[in-house]
Amino acid sequence: MAEASMADGLFEVAGGVPHLIGGRRKSDGRVVFPKPQGSEGEDYEPVRLAHEGLLWSFTVQRFRPKSPPYAGAEDEASFKPYALGYVELPGQVIVESRIETEDFTALTVGMPMRLKLVPFRKAGGDVLAYAFEPAA
Repeated sequence: MAEASMADGLFEVAGGVPHLIGGRRKSDGRVVFPKPQGSEGEDYEPVRLAHEGLLWSFTVQRFRPKSPPYAGAEDEASFKPYALGYVELPGQVIVESRIETEDFTALTVGMPMRLKLVPFRKAGGDVLAYAFEPAA
């Protein structure tokens, strides 16, 4: 089955390494993520973001968020807590992301993080999302 991104233009894989795709504003070079779409997107050029960064801040989501907007497949009984945080891609941008780890107590602000692609849901094939994990 084919794999697809949860949103067009969100990330790409180059040389086996995933990268988020941000936008660099043409007028002043400011980098944002995600790259704006539509008419606003015309003011930005795509930029491949670094696949490694530093954990800037985080928290642990210990209960299933309300649906919608939460789109997780699990129900209350099968929900597992997860870390959510901000990862600084030095010189580029700070990205909000799910943090993949089994040990929340091992997370520390400033620790190196690495981008990975993770299953989001099945819809005629695997739909992928992005997350960061400790770069051990």
